[in-house]
Amino acid sequence: MMTYDIIVIGSGPGGYVAAIRASQLGLKTAVVEKAEIGGICLNWGCIPTKALLKSANVFEYISHAEDYGIEVKGSTPNFDNIVKRSRGVADKMSKGVQFLMKKNKIDVLKGTGKAKPGKKVVVTDDNGESKEYSASKGVVFATGARSRQLPNLPQDGKKIIGYREALVLDKLPKKMVVVGSGAIGVEFAYFYNTMGVEVTVVEYLPTIVPVEDEEVSKQLERSFKKQGMKIMTNSSVESVDTSGKGCKVKVNTKKGEEIIECDIVLSAVGIETNLEGIGLEEVGVATDKGKVLVNEYYQTNIPGYYAIGDIVSGPALAHVASAEGIICVEKIAGMNVEGLDYGNIPGCTYCSPEVASVGMTEQQAKDAGYEVKVGKFPFSASGKASAAGANDGFVKLIFDAKYGELLGGHMIGMNVTEMIAEIVAVRKLETTGHELIKTVHPHPTLSEAVMEAAAAAYDEVIHL
Repeated sequence: MMTYDIIVIGSGPGGYVAAIRASQLGLKTAVVEKAEIGGICLNWGCIPTKALLKSANVFEYISHAEDYGIEVKGSTPNFDNIVKRSRGVADKMSKGVQFLMKKNKIDVLKGTGKAKPGKKVVVTDDNGESKEYSASKGVVFATGARSRQLPNLPQDGKKIIGYREALVLDKLPKKMVVVGSGAIGVEFAYFYNTMGVEVTVVEYLPTIVPVEDEEVSKQLERSFKKQGMKIMTNSSVESVDTSGKGCKVKVNTKKGEEIIECDIVLSAVGIETNLEGIGLEEVGVATDKGKVLVNEYYQTNIPGYYAIGDIVSGPALAHVASAEGIICVEKIAGMNVEGLDYGNIPGCTYCSPEVASVGMTEQQAKDAGYEVKVGKFPFSASGKASAAGANDGFVKLIFDAKYGELLGGHMIGMNVTEMIAEIVAVRKLETTGHELIKTVHPHPTLSEAVMEAAAAAYDEVIHL
């Protein structure tokens, strides 16, 4: 039996990062992967969707070229080539992770991994042949999640699809209904709308991107409507009739029942964890409500077994999984590590305008008992945003009025997914509002809006 120090089941952004860090620490490491190296995020999520969205951004620029004094004639999206480019980007990144595995001397065990008692893992390949491996220091579960299926919205992969099918459609539909307005839903809604598809977004809750600050949600809804999308909040899909050529979507709204006809329904109602068949029951690992129970260092209730990423509680985000993986293996290696601060995790949505946030919303801060100072700076007052032709959006900062602590930052606009890291860093460093105001930001930049928003909270704003 081959023996490793650590065996990681799953090679997504949690699994492969954990494996690389383990190898860096001198631990003999293997990764078990039944599909593509890099997992869902790299192959069917984060990366290929960003490639699609970039194509949408480029087409949007071309479509509005006259606004910038440029005449362009006869531009149309080549959907096949857009999809082909997206798949090429994903393939390139997957090969990059394969290279990192070799570089760090990590063995990739192809097949389905199932944990056994005694820190063992059985790997079964596509031919049904099984081999058993041992992990002297521990087994790390990093099996991720998949598209959630609702009983009244069964995905058939053709008329009712999930995110995987949405990445590789054969042709552009004329009409699409997107059910759910989280990050996946609004990103695909923006992409397909920009491609010329008639898009309707159906959201059960009162606002789209419902985890975001309410002002951000309302701004995104205004922007989407301006782009030509139909937004239905406080609405639920009751059923979808796929018996005809297209789909008839029965939507329950406050005003009553409405039937929407479309070619394709995209179900973007969240994810469910991959816990089946990985040996949790055989080993005795405790779970609750579809999540593996772990401590702050990702140790399960059974010594020698760990879990990270989407299968444990916390935001189901790639960068969270990576951070958890590093903390997990550093603890296994005996390092003195600090637990992850889940209150300072940035969230990003890559539609246009982009959305980014970290920390408490204004309402959450008030509900927590804080007296708050709120500063808001619109991109309509930003010289860089005006020059770029991207005035939609704003930066909003929430401070504790008593001590000046930055409780939360919320942004909507061009490139804000790149800007949010500043807020994450200053919160980590416990920077106050006054210190942020006195931090000189370059001009002209979009990031000036951070300084101006802080100044607005303390009635010191200059350009508003």
